[in-house]
Amino acid sequence: MGDTRIGALLVRLRTTRGWSQQRVADEYNALEGRSAKTGKEIGRYEREARVPVPYARKYLAQVFGVDVAVLDQAVAISKGQRDGAEAEIVPPALLPEDTHVRGDPLSEDAVRSADFARFIAQRNADEFVVEQLEADVGRLARTYVSHPLMEQYVEIRRLRDGVFELLRGRQHPRQTTDLYLSAARLCGLSAHVCLDLGAYDSAATHARTARACAEAAGHEGMLAWVRAVESLIAYWTGRYEQAARLAQAGRRHRASGSIGARLASLEARALAIVGDTAGALAALSDAERSREAVSGGDEGAGVFDFPAAKQFAYAGTTLLAAGGQERVHRAIVSAETAIRLYRSADGDDQSVGDLFAAHLDLARGHMLLGDLDGTEEMLGFVLQSPPERMSASIVRRLTVLGRELEGPQYGGAAQAVHLRERLQHTAVRASLPAAHPPELPT
Repeated sequence: MGDTRIGALLVRLRTTRGWSQQRVADEYNALEGRSAKTGKEIGRYEREARVPVPYARKYLAQVFGVDVAVLDQAVAISKGQRDGAEAEIVPPALLPEDTHVRGDPLSEDAVRSADFARFIAQRNADEFVVEQLEADVGRLARTYVSHPLMEQYVEIRRLRDGVFELLRGRQHPRQTTDLYLSAARLCGLSAHVCLDLGAYDSAATHARTARACAEAAGHEGMLAWVRAVESLIAYWTGRYEQAARLAQAGRRHRASGSIGARLASLEARALAIVGDTAGALAALSDAERSREAVSGGDEGAGVFDFPAAKQFAYAGTTLLAAGGQERVHRAIVSAETAIRLYRSADGDDQSVGDLFAAHLDLARGHMLLGDLDGTEEMLGFVLQSPPERMSASIVRRLTVLGRELEGPQYGGAAQAVHLRERLQHTAVRASLPAAHPPELPT
């Protein structure tokens, strides 16, 4: 029957079909409906550097057209053989503490060696635990942008605290590194929860812990992403120059994927607010170049991804802040593009917060052009939405837009007064305590 371990079985199933590892990953992703696997990850399964967890085995069984029980049995055989190999690390004769002859230095030295072997064997996480954590973090990161916040934060906190507890125990070094990366991502998600609720000090604390975990994991991409979160916190607390500096610091990390475009976009928006129009426009150009240089997908989805739609949304905000009629027209086009891209995306990728922001930018663009009818039309999407879906940043945008409608250029027009009252009413409703959790993550 040949080797029935999971790695050998997956190799046999793949080579029988003449497929590459990337082809298997592509078939898997098509079934799951997202870019969950790469050829490299399939290779790790085949080498048994990782063993596919049950949900992954379900999709692999569909890819190869076999019963999932066949893969389950192969995993059991692999795990049994691996456990046996690990047991052999610590010879039974050395385990009892009284096996050496007292006073014999060689025997005492051998016992110390056996003690260390026992230390290695004792662990509180294996590849199954680590891979399930990665799957859970990926799911939360993706649903975060489109689902109500209160559906997310309890599980984020539970998983984060669980990873902290695992890291206080012992694992093999490879698994420790993976756990630190999961901890960094979960702390990053915790920071986003606090950021969206306006708890900026708590957000900064989670971000610092996320950065410490990313440094422990040695993950450049995550370090760059955390700088982006820290830039956001600085921006929404009015420290715009610091927000630009933090984004610039993040760009110095050697990170792949869309993070370069994210950081350049954050820098552009912050520079525009402080009046550095030339710097803002240069950063927008950097963001476009970074987007063009992206090859392949990001390691994470949702919050950890920076889709083109979000980049257009940031560009719109930046151009509005830079000012000038020509830039206002460009901002309107950017915001409209962001909305179109988000609406054509899968449900879980339709960021509600970014849709709100883009509509508010459209409304402000029309307002700056003196088109109050267009302003009212664009505000409809936001004002008719449930206030509990609105983050602290959206509430702030509503408030600022309402104040701008008090300007003398609108001359107290009835339409401007009506819109201002609606904006104020929505901002108050979205700020009510019911929109916040009874206990914020710390």
